[in-house]
This record gives sequence, C-alpha cells and structure tokens, in this order.
Amino acid sequence: MKKFGVVKVLQLILILAFLGVCVYLLFFKRELFHEIAQDDDLKMVCGMLWASFALQFIFIFLDFGTFSDYKRDFRELDFAVHSDPLSGLANRNSCDAIIEKYLGQPLPKGIGCVMFDLTNIRSINERFSHREGNTLIQDFSNILKMASVSLCFVGRNGGNKFLAIFEESGMEQIEAFLRRIDQKVRSHNAADPSKPIEYAYGVAFDEDVKDITELIALANRRIENPGA
Repeated sequence: MKKFGVVKVLQLILILAFLGVCVYLLFFKRELFHEIAQDDDLKMVCGMLWASFALQFIFIFLDFGTFSDYKRDFRELDFAVHSDPLSGLANRNSCDAIIEKYLGQPLPKGIGCVMFDLTNIRSINERFSHREGNTLIQDFSNILKMASVSLCFVGRNGGNKFLAIFEESGMEQIEAFLRRIDQKVRSHNAADPSKPIEYAYGVAFDEDVKDITELIALANRRIENPGA
C-alpha cells in the first residue's frame, strides 16, 4: 500500500510538471498562442489535452480516496486480528507471536515477564453486573497501556490475566512499570472506592529457566507465591 501511495504522488507531480510546461508555452510564447487561436485543429488538440489533464486529476484523486479507504479497512482488520475487543490490548494471538520469537532457544539477557491477575473481577460481577466487571477490565487495561509506554509489550492473556514482556531491559524498568501501575490504580480507586481495582502480580526476570514459556509460568506461579 505504501508503494501505491508513492506511485500516485509521483504521477501527480509529473502531470503538474507537464501542465506547467503547457501553461508556459501557451501564455509566454505569444506566437504559439496566436497560431493555436487561428487553427481549429490545434484548438481541438489543445482542448483534448486540457480535458485529458482534468480527467487525470479526477482519477488520481479518486485513487487517493480509494487508497484511504483501503488503509482504514486495513487498520480495522489489523486491530481485529491483533487486539482484544474488550480491553483494547494485544490479544492472545499477539501474545503468542512475541512468545514464539524465543521458543526453543536460550533466553538472552534482559528478558523479563510480569503476569497480572485482576483478583476481584468475580466479586464485581456478582455484586454489580458483568457490565461493571467489563468496565473494570477496560479501566485496568488502560492503566497497563499507559504504564507500558516506552517500556514493554502488554497484552490480555485471557480472562482476568494480563501479560507484560520486557526485552533488552533491566529490573529498574520493571520496577518503574509497576510503580506507574500502582500510582494509577490508587488514583482510580480513590475516584471510585465502591468498585476498586484489586490485582496481584508475579515477576520473573533473568531467571535460570529453559525458555520463555518457563519464564512466563514462573511469573504466573509467583502471583500466588511471590517466593517461588
């Protein structure tokens, strides 16, 4: 799609260049202007030339409109394929894609994982409604998204579980990420104490494990048992 846009821009530039040359010849070469004015065949050729330019402009702008529609449809399709519709975070497929980068190979230094569990979602669903539970998932997802900027990948791993993957990173980045989340959750809960966000997390970073699946499993176990 990018090449299509470049081609259309170049086409527009070339047409404008030819149009500029034609305007120059007609209005600055007086003898040519008078010759065309006195010759019906030349006038017809010039008329057809101007009509051709006009049609080219129309078709190019129609192509740009179609191109914009394609880009919008592609973005929507890409979002549908890679994003979780409720949370707006990367979905399970996207989580699997980043995991597959490290499958079957020793983990490089600087790889970390944080698993999150939204612990009170069931009680929110029971006390209020599933709609309020979904709102809580969305609020927590937005917090994760904002906290992860420039730090890590975050995705919804299914249900009330969320995954953060740090690459070429350090423990200080993970701690900064967790501090951001803590601050934003505190602000959220202060604004609506009746439906607070309650969560637990487990961290695994630079661990002596075989591959990334074991790293994620270790982070998940540490949600319940931080000393695991």
